[in-house]
Amino acid sequence: MKKQLVAFIAAIFITICIAAGIFAVSGVAFANSNGVQASNAPAGQGASAVSAVNASSTVSQAQVLQQQQIQQLQSLVAQYQQRDQQYQQREQKYQTQLNQANAQLAQAQQQMQQFQSLVTFLQQRGIITITSDGQVYVNR
Repeated sequence: MKKQLVAFIAAIFITICIAAGIFAVSGVAFANSNGVQASNAPAGQGASAVSAVNASSTVSQAQVLQQQQIQQLQSLVAQYQQRDQQYQQREQKYQTQLNQANAQLAQAQQQMQQFQSLVTFLQQRGIITITSDGQVYVNR
């Protein structure tokens, strides 16, 4: 019974850890005030040629930096999703193992009850005698 309880507590603990991680990541993403806006809009028109070139190079550098940040963030999100999937697979594996262990325990308990019933039956019929120190004698 203790093994079953320990396994159950371990499964609950793992589930809580995974849920806490998911909530932490989503909370940080939600609270991030430095969100990246889509940068598909064309540069402003009507500026002089020199300022347009300077603005264009500044805008393109900013766009490159933004694209790099977007790629980094997308990479991090993909990593977190992969970890989450691994954790879920691991939890599923542990649940399967726990279910198998519980089934084995139930089978062992059933066999123990059958054995106890058999020993009690043999004692009642006088076929065997069990002493107080645990020795078993077969009566003839």
